[in-house]
Amino acid sequence: MGNSLARLPRLGFGLGLRTVHFAHILRRHPRLDFFEALTENFLDTGGRPLDVLDRVAERYPVVLHGVSMSIGSTDPLDLPFLRKVKALAARVRARWISDHVCWSSVAGEQLHDLLPIPYTESTLRHVVSRIRRAQDLLGSPLVLENPSSYLVFGHSTMPEWEFLARMAEEADCGLLLDVNNVYVSSVNHGFDPERYLEGIPAERVVYFHLAGHTRLATHILDTHSAPVADPVWRLYERAQRRSGGRASTIVEWDEGVPPFPVVAREIERAKVAVRRALANGRRRLALAPA
Repeated sequence: MGNSLARLPRLGFGLGLRTVHFAHILRRHPRLDFFEALTENFLDTGGRPLDVLDRVAERYPVVLHGVSMSIGSTDPLDLPFLRKVKALAARVRARWISDHVCWSSVAGEQLHDLLPIPYTESTLRHVVSRIRRAQDLLGSPLVLENPSSYLVFGHSTMPEWEFLARMAEEADCGLLLDVNNVYVSSVNHGFDPERYLEGIPAERVVYFHLAGHTRLATHILDTHSAPVADPVWRLYERAQRRSGGRASTIVEWDEGVPPFPVVAREIERAKVAVRRALANGRRRLALAPA
């Protein structure tokens, strides 16, 4: 692990902070290790949302997760945006700042989508350069997520996992491994999700995302609208076994969000999955030939 990542703490198990759960969280103070706040929801707003985030940050560790850094774009880096992110992170003492390996802006306009990039040598150099500049301005390492995807570029020269592995090493940044996205993209594009996990440097994974998806006739959509599916749980166990249980975990739920206890039950399932993964890992070591 690079020196920059050594500064990032292990936080445990948490949930994405959602508006419909504000009252429950402030009243009940649920037993969670941390919350993940969606960066853009708090950048240009005041009033109750920011007050709630301040109050949550007084009691729990908070991390920021963004969708509009557009680290893969050919637009210039949005320096005013990065400065606002840095100020928000300082305000809530964010333990880390994350975003996506994608592009979301063109000609200065945000498209409000996480769009895929081609996995080529030139794209890798471009993205690494932008990550380094962003990290210098933010004063902390970035943690970047693999997005779900529904198309691939014919001129890509490497698989996604190789691109992410090389990007993380060369930029000395962290990875947010969204296990649901790995599964969604594997079905949509026909690759082996376990091969994907094997290609990701476990020491670079700062935390995992878990979420539900929607299966259609020809593809899967990453909707965050359901409990975590069984194939995703199996991948998560494998990923946590590779990480030695060190990486933290966030559960996301964004559409048709149920009451807080329903979402929190997914965290309990994640804890069970990690215990099972570590037990299986120890068993494999015990059975290995001397």
